[in-house]
Amino acid sequence: MPKGTIPPGLQAWIDARKRHRLSHAQVQMARELGVNPKKLGKVDNHRQEPWKAPLPAFIEDLYRRRFKRDAPADVRSIEEGLDAAARKKAAKRQAKALQPAAEAPSARDPAPATVEERT
Repeated sequence: MPKGTIPPGLQAWIDARKRHRLSHAQVQMARELGVNPKKLGKVDNHRQEPWKAPLPAFIEDLYRRRFKRDAPADVRSIEEGLDAAARKKAAKRQAKALQPAAEAPSARDPAPATVEERT
């Protein structure tokens, strides 16, 4: 993944956040609930259908019912999550590069004896 690109699945959530005016916490709640970001428009028509709750209130209510708490413990935006994943990947890559050569198997080690050679 080239630097600065956002995967299409997460880009859909960023677009939905802007289109439906959701907070980072509400987007995280909807993602944890497994909501499809492309289908949020069906739920966000409370002006046309007055019996429906506004989308942010609907997401918060569903989250409260399923997880028995009002909000996620650690609220992070999608961009923060991508940055954290990139930092973790870079740290892992750097740690792997710094591993001592002694841990890697050497090409000079003799191959294990086969059954025919033992007899």
